[in-house]
Amino acid sequence: MPLFRHAAWLIILAAGCWLVLLLGTLSQGHSVLGLPANWPQWLLLLAQGGFAAGVFLYARMQPKPLVGHGFLPLLKRLFWRGLVLTILLVSVQALVQLAAARKLPLPGNATAAAGYTVSLALFIVLLAQMLYVWRALVSFRGSARLQREWLAFELLLGMVLLLQLFAWQTPDFLHIAVITGLGLFGIYLSGHQRWVAYLSQGQKAQAIMLQLSLLGFLTVFLLYLRGAQADAVIIAPPTQQAFLVLTAFFAVFYALAGLLVTLFNLPIADVYEQRRAEILSLQQLSQIIQRGQTAPEIYQALFTSAVQTIRADAAFLDAQLQPTELVSPLPAPLLHELTLADRTALKEQLVTLLSENQTELIDNDLARSQRLPGLSQPYGSMAMLPLRSLTHDYGVLVLLKKEQAGFDPEDLSILHTFTTQTVLSLENLQLAQEARVSQSAQDELRIAALVQERLIPKHLPTDNWFEIATYAQAAKEVGGDFYDFLHLPGQQLAVLIGDVSGKGVTAAFHTAQMKGIFHALMQPNPLAKKDRDRYPDPHRFMVLANEALTHCLERSSFITASFYLIDYEAGGFSFARAGHCHTLYYHSIKEEVSYFQSEGLGLGILRNASYGRHVKNQFWDYNPGDVMVIYTDGIPEARDGDGNEYGEDRLARMLGESFYQSAEEINQHIRRDVQEFSKGLPLHDDQTLLVIKFKASQPQA
Repeated sequence: MPLFRHAAWLIILAAGCWLVLLLGTLSQGHSVLGLPANWPQWLLLLAQGGFAAGVFLYARMQPKPLVGHGFLPLLKRLFWRGLVLTILLVSVQALVQLAAARKLPLPGNATAAAGYTVSLALFIVLLAQMLYVWRALVSFRGSARLQREWLAFELLLGMVLLLQLFAWQTPDFLHIAVITGLGLFGIYLSGHQRWVAYLSQGQKAQAIMLQLSLLGFLTVFLLYLRGAQADAVIIAPPTQQAFLVLTAFFAVFYALAGLLVTLFNLPIADVYEQRRAEILSLQQLSQIIQRGQTAPEIYQALFTSAVQTIRADAAFLDAQLQPTELVSPLPAPLLHELTLADRTALKEQLVTLLSENQTELIDNDLARSQRLPGLSQPYGSMAMLPLRSLTHDYGVLVLLKKEQAGFDPEDLSILHTFTTQTVLSLENLQLAQEARVSQSAQDELRIAALVQERLIPKHLPTDNWFEIATYAQAAKEVGGDFYDFLHLPGQQLAVLIGDVSGKGVTAAFHTAQMKGIFHALMQPNPLAKKDRDRYPDPHRFMVLANEALTHCLERSSFITASFYLIDYEAGGFSFARAGHCHTLYYHSIKEEVSYFQSEGLGLGILRNASYGRHVKNQFWDYNPGDVMVIYTDGIPEARDGDGNEYGEDRLARMLGESFYQSAEEINQHIRRDVQEFSKGLPLHDDQTLLVIKFKASQPQA
């Protein structure tokens, strides 16, 4: 479909055709404004066809109506436009009725003819608005092939509708075959409305109500047109009526198709397959370091995964790290659907963009910003993601899409996970290669300790709802303890603590894998119907983590862990234990200190579907002033000079003595007592201690 430089000319064309249609309708039986009476039917039909084509082409040229996941705002805008057009229709017909009853000083027949022409225009405007809203919804996350198929459907439908105005003496079998073919084509296209799978339960109910309202508006117009065709005052050509009937059929057809897709969630299977592909891509990146891949293979894995998952129309990856730092050679800049001239122009412009933007840059309207001039093809949106750690610059990834607003929040979340895991893999690869060429075991331990240090959260989560204090000390140069936090939408906090079997470089790498799995599994699930189901509960997290570890954990290794999902707006949390130490808890209302006793088997011990039966979910409603102490076995197993263990009873007694203090003071009180018990002896095992205290003064939700 050609794009015009000035859309205003289409409005002028449509207005002119409608004026001809109005004058021709009024001229039936008498002269109007000195013009001849009884204009030829072909002229009226041509005017109606020109008006419809102008309105539809103008609607098609407007900016893309769907931005990101704004499905409901789009349907609401269509609802309000349909409501206004329907009110105008009712107002026009009320005016016609008053004129026919001689309650207004207007000629009845002329008013009826003019009202019919105005109503016809309102109906075509409503159809154009609806068609291109359905087009935006059908093409959401659609492939280039789907775009071409929709364009073919649009052209075929337009030709059939316009020919319907003139060629009404076609054989019945041909007419039925064409309409049936278009209907089947429309059914096929309507099944691609993936946007439905991204609605929550509440949003889905709103979408259904809006679609029912749009069907109601169409019904009002159809009832009017049916009555108008039998009106003796309005002399409409038979082909005009056939055109309106066929147009109305497809409008109602698409409205019903959208409603049925919403009701029965038809596109969910496609979205599930897409999500599965994203998870597989992420697992591929997570396992790179275990398979001993080189830096070029890591870059290629990131590039391929990002392009395929995001469906980029063009992409460019420039590895900027010096080859000597990774021992193995770096790849040449990776290209997807870009010429060498484009690569040169893009690389020159990236120098400026990177100097202006130290972090990522997302531009969903390149046509307006003009950030990337000189490329061989026009692009509507760009995502530029530098691959950086605290100490190194590993390159930059640029993804381009031809459409505007091509990168929504979910795309960016996936890209962040890909780039983070890639940087982590490159750092681990670099450290591993340094360790392999090192001739000293001490150097190997130093490198592994650096890996472990980078994995420890540098900033603790802060909030008005709780206090957190942490302490971690390795028994040797490199330990196997780890912990991590992740803020989730909806005022939730995910907390993970664990202990990897073994020590040294292997333990450090397994810690990195567990951290990557934690961040991968806590990505939002677009298939969830309720907000609380967008993230896995603790039991589901442990099952998925165990499944992921079977692909990268040696048979002789395992990991103990505890996972907590705190909903501090609801005042409760759920947790699951995978062979880790029992959680110590102070209950402020009962004024009691106790351990949560729960079942749990370490990750990697059972590597089949039966693992889920050995991990249980537990729930707890906390109160202001409650304290939760999470630790690794190095705390209760600390030993004195006689070989006696510190023990869980003494740990509980320390919490009972200090529960009224701040989280940091409780943490210091416990670890000072552990150190005093050990009397300066070397640590028997790694020690990690997390104290979470729920504040006594809760803010308003």
